[in-house]
Amino acid sequence: MEELLIKLTWDQEARVWIAESDDVPGLVLECGSFDALIERVRVTVPELLEMNGATPAPCQLRMVSERCERLAM
Repeated sequence: MEELLIKLTWDQEARVWIAESDDVPGLVLECGSFDALIERVRVTVPELLEMNGATPAPCQLRMVSERCERLAM
């Protein structure tokens, strides 16, 4: 089964989560809610794969998140 890597990154200035992937051409999503972003990824990835001409096949999404914040001390 093919595994697709999806990177979820917090943008502190914009206060949104961003989803991007080198494995899914055209995937760039943003959302203020982490859970809502994951749901959008689940819906959008199959659509983008189909638009990019990929043959439908089972795949696994590996979503890796990163969030860094500055602390005022």
